[in-house]
Formats: sequence, C-alpha cells, structure tokens
Amino acid sequence: MTLFDLTESELRRRTSLKWNVYAPDVLPLWVAEMDVRVLPEVVTAVTEALEAGDTGYPWGTRYAEAYADMADARWGWRPELDQLRRSGDVMNAILSLLLGNTAEGDHVVLNPPVYPPFWQVVEGYRRHVTQVPLTASGRLDLAALEAAFTGPDRPTAYLLCSPHNPNGTVHTAEELSAVARLCREHGVLLVVDEIHAPLVDPGNEFVPVLSLPDAQNAVVAFSAGKGWNLPAFKAGLYVRGTDAVAAFDALPPLANQSTGQMATIAHTAALRHGQAWVDAVMVEVAANKDLLGRLVDDLLPGVTYQRAPGTYLAWLDCTGLGMENPRDHFVARAKVGLNSGSDFGPDHGRFVRMNLATSPALITEAVERMASSLR
Repeated sequence: MTLFDLTESELRRRTSLKWNVYAPDVLPLWVAEMDVRVLPEVVTAVTEALEAGDTGYPWGTRYAEAYADMADARWGWRPELDQLRRSGDVMNAILSLLLGNTAEGDHVVLNPPVYPPFWQVVEGYRRHVTQVPLTASGRLDLAALEAAFTGPDRPTAYLLCSPHNPNGTVHTAEELSAVARLCREHGVLLVVDEIHAPLVDPGNEFVPVLSLPDAQNAVVAFSAGKGWNLPAFKAGLYVRGTDAVAAFDALPPLANQSTGQMATIAHTAALRHGQAWVDAVMVEVAANKDLLGRLVDDLLPGVTYQRAPGTYLAWLDCTGLGMENPRDHFVARAKVGLNSGSDFGPDHGRFVRMNLATSPALITEAVERMASSLR
C-alpha cells in the first residue's frame, strides 16, 4: 500500500493553492503541499471537536506537550514547557522574533538559495539581507558566516533553515554547534526554522539545534503543518534555548495569541499519532528521489540533480540548458509547474524546485514532458 496513491483526477478536485494556480493542462509539482490524504487520527480529532462544538479559543499546553514528547522519542531531547510558546505558524514566529529583537535598518543573514518568505520577512519589514550563500556542495560556509558577522554591515540576526529548503541539506551537529558559537561570540540572534525536521530520508539523522549544549542561544520556529500536510490548519511553536530568555521577553505582546483551536487540535493529533505515518511518507519520498535521479540522468541532459536527505523537495540545476528562466520554459512548453530558482535567491534563476511528495507516476510524467519540451 502506498500513501501517494491519489490519481490526478482526484487531486484536481482539491481547492487549495497547488492544484489551482496553473491552468488545468499544467501538472503542478511546485508549492510544498503533499498529494496525500489527511492522517486518519487528525480527521477523527477535528471531526469530534466540530461535532462537540469545540470551536472556541485555544487553551492549555497540549501542542507543546506533544512536541516535547515527539522530540524526546525521535531525537532523545526534551524541552521544558517554559521553553515553548504558541505561534500562528513558522513565518509568524520568525516575523515576531525579528520585530522584537531587531530594528529597522538592521542586517539579517540568509543562506541562499533559501525559502522565499525569508527574503520577504526581512526586506518587507525594512531590514536588509546579508547573503552568505551555501557552498557548491550545499553546505553552510562557516568562514563566510564569520566574515559577515565581523564585516561592515554587522547583522543582528541570522535566519537558518534546518533542514535546508530548497536543496535538502541536513546540517550536522558540528555545523550547528559552530554556527551557534559564532552567533554567541558576535551577538547575533540565531533563529532556526525546523518545520521540515521530521522530513528526513530513512537512515539519516536530523539534529535539533536545541539538543546541542553550545546552541542554547538559539530560538526555533516549528510547526506540524509541513510534516503532516496541514497548512490549512495554521499553528506553530516557538522553542527557545535555555540562554535565549531575552529573545522571548522581547516578543511583541500578541506574538503568541494566533494559534487557532482547530489547528491546535489537528497538529496535536498529528504529533501524537502520526510518527509512523511521516516515516512512511519519507520512505516513499526517498524512492521518488531515486526515481528522479534515474529520470534526470536518462532524459534530461543539461540538468543536474544533487540528491540530499532532507525534505521532499528537489533542487534542479538547469544551467546546462542555456536558458535564462527554465521554469517559464517548462510551464509554457512542457506544461509542468515548478518553482523558479530566482525566488530562492537572485543568482539562482537557472534552477527550479520540484515537489516529490506525489506519486511516481506523476513524477515520471512530469520529467517525460520536460524532456519532450527540450527536443
């Protein structure tokens, strides 16, 4: 039995973003929605709440408790409840942390190519981006980070994506500890987006930054929305290190008031009952990564895919095709909807991002369409 068994006709009945932005003849493999049914325990929990009229304001620490139990079971690390607060979602948490801990005109470090809302939340609120690109192998560049921290535009915050979106790098304990030490030494607030934390291929280990003794100066933004395909239920958590009390104290007054009751119920059910489910998802995603690698090698000369263990997203280097904007080509000529690399950084317009949380059949069809468009 497979989790990615929904047909294209079934998926096209959805009213969400992924299946409605493009024309009906375009196969959408772009935004991070998964082509799966909702975890049954989430359906049960939300249905029971609706039938009981349990639609008031959220109360209590059940989401935080479920996260702490998951962290203990999955990663052997448990935060205390006073280290956790509710948030609307990951980007709501990151925005609140920046508003409370940086000032207009400050510089914030990003590692392009990186998740587009990181750019928006910095530049849209009158802060400036300091770019410290990933290395050619997709890893953190510690020397370049130190140079940025001591340069003329010294940053006040650093937004780190872990695992990294879009290229799927899973940062090591050594890398994360080194980053946290640099931030501590230079007075930079370390904010880590761990929304993809459960989405790691079998046999690979995700390291929560706050499980590391040297990284207790960090603040993490987490949500079950990505791992269990619940973006319709907006909810999240702030998780602070033991040395990051001041970052919490600086949060705006309404920063922890935006998690809804239904979202709390849905996310808690996912964390409580969906650990085996998300692991099964990543078994299938890992097989899809293998499939994509074979298809690219066989059908897409000029395209390079560097497989990585994190996320269900693939980062494709189309430089060899000689196109300024391969995403536009593939939409117009192949009828395949992908993310443009330029959204992840100004120097990445010749890349595209592909969503692999779907059936092997749809991935195969997409690559075959892309190949046909290049002939």
